[in-house]
Amino acid sequence: MQLTQQDFPAHIFRAYDIRGRLSDLRLNVLVAIARAFAIQLKQQQIDHVVLGFDARLDGKMYASYIQHILIQQHIHVTALGCCSTPYMYFMAQQLTKTGSGIMLTASHNPKTDHGIKWLSHKSPPTPEDIQNIAHLAKQQYLADLTLPIVEVSEVIEIPSAQAYLAQLEHDIQLKKPLTVVVDGMHGAAGQYAEVILNTLGCKVIALRCYANGDFPDHAPDPSKRQHLNLLCDAVKQHHADLGLALDGDGDRLVVVDENSNIISPDQLMCIFAEMCLKQYPQQEIVFDVKCANMIEHVAQRYGGTATMLRTGSTFLRRYLAENPRAVFGGEYAGHYVFNDGRGLGYDDGLYAGLRLMEYFSQKASMGLSDLFLDYPERCFTEDTYIATTGVSAQTLLQHFKQSYGHNTQEKLTEIDGIRLDFAEGFGIIRASNTGEYLTVRFDAVNDVILQQIKTTFSEVFLPDYPTIAADILQAHA
Repeated sequence: MQLTQQDFPAHIFRAYDIRGRLSDLRLNVLVAIARAFAIQLKQQQIDHVVLGFDARLDGKMYASYIQHILIQQHIHVTALGCCSTPYMYFMAQQLTKTGSGIMLTASHNPKTDHGIKWLSHKSPPTPEDIQNIAHLAKQQYLADLTLPIVEVSEVIEIPSAQAYLAQLEHDIQLKKPLTVVVDGMHGAAGQYAEVILNTLGCKVIALRCYANGDFPDHAPDPSKRQHLNLLCDAVKQHHADLGLALDGDGDRLVVVDENSNIISPDQLMCIFAEMCLKQYPQQEIVFDVKCANMIEHVAQRYGGTATMLRTGSTFLRRYLAENPRAVFGGEYAGHYVFNDGRGLGYDDGLYAGLRLMEYFSQKASMGLSDLFLDYPERCFTEDTYIATTGVSAQTLLQHFKQSYGHNTQEKLTEIDGIRLDFAEGFGIIRASNTGEYLTVRFDAVNDVILQQIKTTFSEVFLPDYPTIAADILQAHA
């Protein structure tokens, strides 16, 4: 059968990774991408990569095809087996001269999805790198080459995880034993969490810490409040000091306190900024456009500065690598990167949880919730997707900018979409990276101001796009 350009799923090549439904990331597409990787790796003079896959059921098979194709092109591959993305990053630094690796993962997405993240010369891909892979893969795809015959080995010789666990053990010093519940959500990171927490002397209640690509309960997404019921119940039942939840590939973290209250990403970033700036005053804190402006206030309180970036953990990591004054960076999605002489410059949900535990263990006779008394939870909405009703997202953003006007007291930022900062909150409207949608998020010190900010955004669209205006008002916590 002759393949056509329309058959190639260009939409899975996103701003910071490759990700889509399994029906799009089919085996023939995966093989074309693997051949594109071989070309790009040679262009970058990379002759050795590590290769891992998360808990997804097709991970081993897909990894076997990538490994086969890269070896055919004389690129050495160290197979890591089923592992977390942070573990892949660590092993890339440990085992390859260039710090390069490939990870098959769809992160927190459901089992019907798959994807690829990678690292070249210790850096995540730029959007241009990803589009280059898309271009090369499309060429390979349209060539209609026969799929290689690949044996999916039942036994893969993989390196020991001991070096990664030893790094964590050496880095973290707990001042008192803690009782912690950890929920691996059947992803790939729970295996490391349970071991290192026991090694550090904690009493550990492990939930779903074994990999199961069927994800029998729900997608491995801890950012969904309803996915944390098991964790919250266990924290109460065992009178734990805290609970940690990791996503499918282990680069995101969600925390609940001793009362089973969920700590928001904004609150966590405030604590992490406080931790780092107390030790390194006058340095820089980095956050993405979806974060509350309270993080900037915390940075100023401790003598530092704050920088806002576009959303995407790859942009965050690249900025930190290029700006040594930036001692910490975080994303509202739950990615946290320490650049303070500890950690290894990438987002590792387990490591971020351990850093929080270390800081908490230094405080005498207090609960985890007491750490956040200066950073109370705000009123906010989660990311809300709004259909663009046949109009391009960029056209709608331009309409918002022109209609809202410039003679206002609010600070307008266009780093990634349009963000308005008010005295006691903010709102942001962005083009979705995954389809023809707008995404909106709102944050404020109380519900009254939150509704006022939502109304401000809604009224801009009301005359010309009343459906979008109504959908904005429906954004909820």
